[in-house]
Amino acid sequence: MNPIYQWLPSTIDARIRVVAWLSLVTEIVIVGTGGAVRLTGSGLGCPTWPTCVAGSLVPTQEMGVHGVIEFGNRLMTGLIGIIAIAAVVLLWRLRRERKDLFLLAVILGLGVLAQALVGGVTVLTGLNPFIVGFHFTVSLIMVCIATVLVHRVYLAPGPRALIVPVGFAGLAHATSFFVALTVLMGVLTTASGPHSGDAAAGRTGFNAELLEHLHAWPGYATLILTLVLLVASVRGKLPVRSFVVTLLMIELVQIVVGLLQANLGLPAVLVGLHMVLACLLAAAMTAVVLNLKAPIGVVAGAPEYAISRTHRN
Repeated sequence: MNPIYQWLPSTIDARIRVVAWLSLVTEIVIVGTGGAVRLTGSGLGCPTWPTCVAGSLVPTQEMGVHGVIEFGNRLMTGLIGIIAIAAVVLLWRLRRERKDLFLLAVILGLGVLAQALVGGVTVLTGLNPFIVGFHFTVSLIMVCIATVLVHRVYLAPGPRALIVPVGFAGLAHATSFFVALTVLMGVLTTASGPHSGDAAAGRTGFNAELLEHLHAWPGYATLILTLVLLVASVRGKLPVRSFVVTLLMIELVQIVVGLLQANLGLPAVLVGLHMVLACLLAAAMTAVVLNLKAPIGVVAGAPEYAISRTHRN
């Protein structure tokens, strides 16, 4: 047998779990570096793509600090790509036994390519605010997919069933809808605000003050629903309650940061922190939804509210 093939994991081991976590962490970090690009006015620090400037892959001295910041974000894309390739390679021997993990790794790899292309379009269109917003939205989706990968590397393969009451599961999904709505309204609000990424970049032309309110309302609805989830999970001693607590903590910090940035004139540091917290919020909400179910073997020993095998996914 090929020694390289023998080296590849035949079971889910620490190497696969570490790569899964690296994937999630770097997907969040690149949102932070992307935010730094926009918030420092470095969106066109590298004015061409795929090169940084005509005739040079890397920034030249004339590009200054903005070129360095923009190029640093592009390097992060390369790092995420390497991690995605590593995940696919490490899961190659398990591609039939753990099709779910292998597929997630492939999706993340393809997502890196898609994000690179969208980033290129963003630059070539002079930071069109709608494309910039789409770029951020795709990044959040990538964070959610990476969260699923992390979750699945700790689970046995096979069908799963609910381990919470049906009503609780429905409430959790409703909360996830409002989380998504809050984030999307936040993206639109940011695209209409002052941080365009470059002095020459356009804005949507929408009323940013009105959008701030439209962004806040689903945010408060999310908070109320999460509080209900917390009470229900604690009273019912549901196994998902620790994830609900994490979700609530992130929401509270996010709300405080959001109020501060709105009342302090949108300082760049707080806006950037708000963006990263949006990623953490998406990851935490994804984790809550994922932990509504468990493999059938685990469900067999769950409390009486566990759903039968007819509710497999």
